[in-house]
Amino acid sequence: MNEHSMNLRSLTIDKSWALFLDRDGVINKKLPDDYVKNWGEFEFLNGVPKAILMLNDIFGKILIVTNQQGIGKGIMSETDLAVLHNKLLEELRYEGARINKIYHSPYRNEEKSVFRKPNIGMARKAKIDFPDIKFKKSIMVGDSISDMQFGKNAGMYTVFITNNKVVDESFLELIDFTYSSLKELADHLTEIFKA
Repeated sequence: MNEHSMNLRSLTIDKSWALFLDRDGVINKKLPDDYVKNWGEFEFLNGVPKAILMLNDIFGKILIVTNQQGIGKGIMSETDLAVLHNKLLEELRYEGARINKIYHSPYRNEEKSVFRKPNIGMARKAKIDFPDIKFKKSIMVGDSISDMQFGKNAGMYTVFITNNKVVDESFLELIDFTYSSLKELADHLTEIFKA
C-alpha cells in the first residue's frame, strides 16, 4: 500500500470533504446473480460499521450512491428498499456511525437514466441537498467499473475496493487508489489524518 501513502496524504482530507460509497460489495456482501431484497439477505462486510465510524471522524459528509435496478425489474419495491435502508442506518447509528443520506437509482440499465451510475445524477442530487459538497474534494469508493466512471465523471477521486480480487488492468486509469476493503481504507486514512 506504500505507493498510496504519499498520494492520499497530499489530499489533506478534512471535514470539508465528502465520501461517496457504493453499497453492494463495499458496505455489504453481494449476492451472486441476485439483489439484496430485504434485511434478511443483508450482511455487512467485515468491519464496515467500525470503518464508517472512523470515516465520520475524517469526512464532513458520507453518502451512499447505489444502483438498485431490482426495483425497475419488479423484483423488489421502493418500500422494500426503504425498509432495508432504514434498518441499515439504524444499525450504523447503534454503532455510533452515521450516513448523511442514501441515494438510489431504481432504473434498469437499458433505460440509460442520468441517475444510474456511471451517470452522475445521484451526485448532482447530493450537491442539491448539501450545497457545500465540492466534487473535487470528494472521494468515490466502489467495487465496479461503473463506480469508478461515476467518480471520474463527477470529478472526484476514486478508490477501488478489490475484495481481494485481481483488478482488471483495462480500467486502471479510472482508479486513484486501491484497497481490499472499506475497513482497510478507513484504517489507512485514520493513520494519516488522525496521527
